[in-house]
Amino acid sequence: MHGKIVVIGSNSFSGSHFVHHALSQESSVLGISRSIEPSIPFTPYHWKKGAAHNFSFEQLDLNQHTKEIAKTIAAYQPDYVINFAAQRRALKNTQGIEEWHRTNLFSNAQLHDHLKHCSFLKKYVHVSTPEVYGHCQELATESNSFNPSTPHATSRAACEWHLNTIFKNDRFPVVFTRAANVYGPGQQTHRIIPRAILSILLGKKIPLHGGGHAVRSFIHIDDVVSGTLKTARQGAPGEAYHLSTNRFISIRDLVALICTRMNVNLEDVITLAEDRPGKDAAYLLDNSKSHRELQWHPNIELEEGIDSVIAWAHEWLPALKNHPVDLED
Repeated sequence: MHGKIVVIGSNSFSGSHFVHHALSQESSVLGISRSIEPSIPFTPYHWKKGAAHNFSFEQLDLNQHTKEIAKTIAAYQPDYVINFAAQRRALKNTQGIEEWHRTNLFSNAQLHDHLKHCSFLKKYVHVSTPEVYGHCQELATESNSFNPSTPHATSRAACEWHLNTIFKNDRFPVVFTRAANVYGPGQQTHRIIPRAILSILLGKKIPLHGGGHAVRSFIHIDDVVSGTLKTARQGAPGEAYHLSTNRFISIRDLVALICTRMNVNLEDVITLAEDRPGKDAAYLLDNSKSHRELQWHPNIELEEGIDSVIAWAHEWLPALKNHPVDLED
């Protein structure tokens, strides 16, 4: 065995893929999430080849069972805790402020207050977001000032500030990851890449908010989880690491690329929609620190990654037909 790992938010898209990756690296993994394990199309450690027998699961809600989670971690005594748990979505991006801060700040802070006393813990990886920077006019390094544009991003930035405080005061071994737009097989179908693919397969239109002019870097989940594990094992406490590609693309051009891969015309499948309030025009991350300190670099090109999602959608289409494809990008 290459260590014991607790994954909080193991039912999330990134969390479930990380579980599979850690198991493939011969780690023993305990997953913790507030929901029951999702269906097989969204649980890669069940449909990918791996050692699922080294995986155990506890259904615990960070907001409701903070002490229980802390006790479970203390009993398991992992080398690493990886926290993917975060409240992201609400009815609108200007609503749900209390919900965002409860999950993303207050409940996390309560958990950290317990974990900072765990001497067995080699590293705690807090999975954050580039949204803490707000709109990026140029490449952002990990030392860029935070300038969040939404209540959700503000709650995530506040949690990072909190963790930096207990790192300085208590030497809590926290490291941060901030990944670009993550995608891949098994992603929730309201996200832009699976949503576009399923919309095409189901004969539905794809709404482009704000005309699809927002610019993003899309990174395949396999590259993200390998970078996350490297961050746990090699990252310096108190430091943050960007997981991103150097390829930046507008949402409109991304959908056009998907259409090309699926042999359909862009104009036949898109509609224009109003932009969402607070939506940042660009997230541009400099990943040179991760290259330099972690010897990490992304390996999967966007075309190859899109093809992997298309193949997944075809394979699981009967199970995916009833999932939403028109909620957000």
